[in-house]
Formats: sequence, structure tokens, C-alpha cells
Amino acid sequence: MEKNYRAELVGVLGDPVDGNPTGVMEEAGFEAAGLNWRYITVKVLPGDLDAAMAGVRAFNMRGVNLTMPHKINVLKHMDELSEAARVIGAVNTVVCREDGTMFGENTDGKGFVQSLTDAGVSLEGARVAILGAGGAARSIGVECALAGAKAIAVINRNAERGRSLAQAINAHTPAEAIYLPWSGTAQIPDGTDILINATCVGLHPDVNACPDVDFDGVRPGMVVCDVVFNPVDTPFLKNAAARGARTLDGLGMLVNQGCINYELWTGRKAPRDVMYAKLKSEFGL
Repeated sequence: MEKNYRAELVGVLGDPVDGNPTGVMEEAGFEAAGLNWRYITVKVLPGDLDAAMAGVRAFNMRGVNLTMPHKINVLKHMDELSEAARVIGAVNTVVCREDGTMFGENTDGKGFVQSLTDAGVSLEGARVAILGAGGAARSIGVECALAGAKAIAVINRNAERGRSLAQAINAHTPAEAIYLPWSGTAQIPDGTDILINATCVGLHPDVNACPDVDFDGVRPGMVVCDVVFNPVDTPFLKNAAARGARTLDGLGMLVNQGCINYELWTGRKAPRDVMYAKLKSEFGL
């Protein structure tokens, strides 16, 4: 019997990607299921996305993840979008179909909301403040609104992007959203229940960086979340914890996204326990 040595390829395209552990998590899942799949991590500069997506087709890859700064610019390469990706206006997961078409989904918000659920945090009636208005922030804002958040404040330096996200939430969800300018030190709105850093500030290699936020607005009992997963315990979370907040790191969101990716690409249920254990071992947890 002739052996088939060809591996199915998936991966991530972005810049920076050096500290992205998604590949080891996904490959742990593939190995656990006996699948001959490989996940490649590829640095793609902003001006090279078109060439990279042509390469995805040429290599007959089964799909890719997109990370900063490509989640919005990749839209033009999609043949079809999920409803969530259409409303959010950003894609972080691409499924390459057998007929050669590309399907775009956004799993950032779904993974984040699941991480809150896993931690026993309810969004029902919650007042949420989000730092940032890029691809991750758009996904998280929309999904939090759909999961029951009452009000969402979008805090962003770029007014056009901030207003765009608030308008999308108001137009497509039951939540009430407002845009708040981020000029100098960001102020946390009174009554905030859940504060989310959805920017890349603090991501490896800039591990000592912290969003410019007035942490005096953090109160005991507030839930403070960071989408940054490398490092796990960011300066943002440390500052919030010092003021009595309950903190959630980016690992939960990352593993939940990874499971959704796995299932979209392979059509199989993801071995979440195996994938999460691999992630924790990568970070010495």
C-alpha cells in the first residue's frame, strides 16, 4: 500500500508573530487525533498580504489565522463571510474550501465570551468598556453585545474607528454603545463592570508596555481582561489586580479560539484539554 506523506497545512499570518503559541497548541490537538496536519507561523509584513494570500492558495492550505495587522485588509480576499465577520468587519480565521473558495470567520469575540463563561462571569446586563477599536476589539464588542451586555463604551485614539465600532454595535445588537475619545490617559467610565484591553500594547516583545489608563478608575470587584497572551501576566493586569480587580488573562480566549479554528478546519471536535495543557506548559504554568 502506497503511503501518503503529504501533510495538510494551516497556519497564521501576521506581524509580529514570533511570540505566537497558536501553532504548538493546534499541533498538539492534531497529534492527539492522529491527524497529519502542520501549523506554520509566518511573518507577513503589511504590504505583503496579497502575495501571502496567493501563497495560501498555491500551497493548497486548508486555512489560516490572521493576526495584526491583517484582520481587516484580508476581507477583500474572501469569497464568503460568516454573519459575525460581516457585522464585525474583520476576519481572523479563513477556511479554504475544496472548491477553491475562501470562507472568512471571526472567532476573537466568540473565544473571549467563552473565556468569561468559563470563569463564571456573566455578560447579562453588564456595562463593558473596551480599549481599542481594531479587529479584536470589533469582534469582542459585537459578541459581548450579543451575549447580553447592556452598554459598551469604546475607548480609542482613532475617532473614525471608534465611532464605526459603536455604530456597528448599535445597528446590529440590542446593546447601547458610545465612543469615548482616548486622548492622553484613558478614563474608565463610571459603573464599568468589565474592562477589556483589546489592543496589542504589552504583547511580546514589548512586555513592559502598558496601555495609558487611569487605574484609579479600577474598583474592587471589577473584572479586568487582557487579550494579550504573551506574557500571560501583563503590566495592565498587574496594575488592575493591585487595585482589587478580578483579572482574566488572554490564554482562555486563545485556547477557545484555537478550538473553534480546529473544528472549522478539520470538521472534528477539538481536544480542548490537550490543547490547553500544551498552552500552559509553554508558559510554565
